Amino acid sequence: MTLSEELSWRGFVNQTTLKDITALDKAPLTFYWGVDPSADSMQIGNLAAAMMVRHFIDYGHQAVLLVGGATGLIGDPDGKSQERELQTEEQVASNKAKIIVQYRTIFAGQSFKVVDNYDWFKGMTYLQFLRDIGKHVPMRQMLGRDFVQSRLGEDGSGISYAEFSYSLIQGYDFLHLNREHDVSLQVCGADQWGNSIAGVDLIRRVSGNEAHVWSTPLIIDKSTGVKFGKSEAGAVWLDPAKTTPTQFYQFWINSDDAAVEEYLKIYTLLPKEEIESLMATHRTGPEKRLAQTKLAQEVTALVHGKANARIAEGVTLIITDKKPLDEAEDSVMQELYSQIQRLVIPMQAITAKHPEASIIDGLNMTLLTESKSEARRLLAQGAVYVNGKKTDKEFFEASDFRNGRLLLRRGKAFKDSALIELG
Repeated sequence: MTLSEELSWRGFVNQTTLKDITALDKAPLTFYWGVDPSADSMQIGNLAAAMMVRHFIDYGHQAVLLVGGATGLIGDPDGKSQERELQTEEQVASNKAKIIVQYRTIFAGQSFKVVDNYDWFKGMTYLQFLRDIGKHVPMRQMLGRDFVQSRLGEDGSGISYAEFSYSLIQGYDFLHLNREHDVSLQVCGADQWGNSIAGVDLIRRVSGNEAHVWSTPLIIDKSTGVKFGKSEAGAVWLDPAKTTPTQFYQFWINSDDAAVEEYLKIYTLLPKEEIESLMATHRTGPEKRLAQTKLAQEVTALVHGKANARIAEGVTLIITDKKPLDEAEDSVMQELYSQIQRLVIPMQAITAKHPEASIIDGLNMTLLTESKSEARRLLAQGAVYVNGKKTDKEFFEASDFRNGRLLLRRGKAFKDSALIELG
């Protein structure tokens, strides 16, 4: 399979300035992909583009990975209805360092170069930028951008000169990399198309060189219709301090059947034949969630390492009652302790059916419900589980405990679980 065929099959084709995408199958080229340090971590929207970059590298193209130390000080206004709040230089520097670490994790074992656009902007004067860059950029081009029109319209919030100039800064990145590193292609998400085209046009006007853009579609959560992105509520981060490996694993294993094949193509490096075989088996028994399990294993191992992926899988097996709680390895129990609420109740309370042994009290005291009345309602609705099995009883029983522990859950989400222990 050629690179153009690989990208097409996996769903990485959106807009491109290339007249023929098979140009990617010819001589190796140098390309760049960048992330602004507007947060201290990438998220799974960035990860989709990163996986596309992996394929470019695997097929012999040279990658330059940019971290936007300069652009991060301004903030990309595209898609924003309000002016961004500026981050301090210290915040941007800290975010930048963490994103570089994530680059080195995702692209471990690959050949790539990391650059920071702050390095070439920090010594540039305002007059130099206006003469060398601003002079070559038509105002009509900048004013025609959709986000500018929306912000300047009757109901718009307005736009500062700093955010208005953002595309010039990113355009210069492409020009600089074209000059210094022979970069002839920028790869990006669909939301960066306008900024990337600004770079192509600037290169043509300043040097006469030919440059191109390749964009990938934004990934949409099929269950919510919302794009994967850090600006959306409930973002899934790559930093384990923001989204733990277990939460990360749980996100993927809970993927809809309608989306899992697409996610396997985008977020894993599994070959076409293996994905097609897996999906054929999955369709014979979708309730077994074989495709979702493989997806969760692969993506979690890529981002957090195989050891953390195994622990996350072990926790999931416990949560879903596919493995008895008393068979949990120490590492799995430590992860459970760190992730969910714990409650200790005395054994005599169980035998005497004391209020301390009440499931309603257990739900309330572990903060799985906000009140006892909510706990009673959930119990009556069949939304309470003990060791993965639905229950409607009012008290815990001695037989529920395995090595002195049981798992209490409301609904089906991992985050809505608690560990009850005998003391």
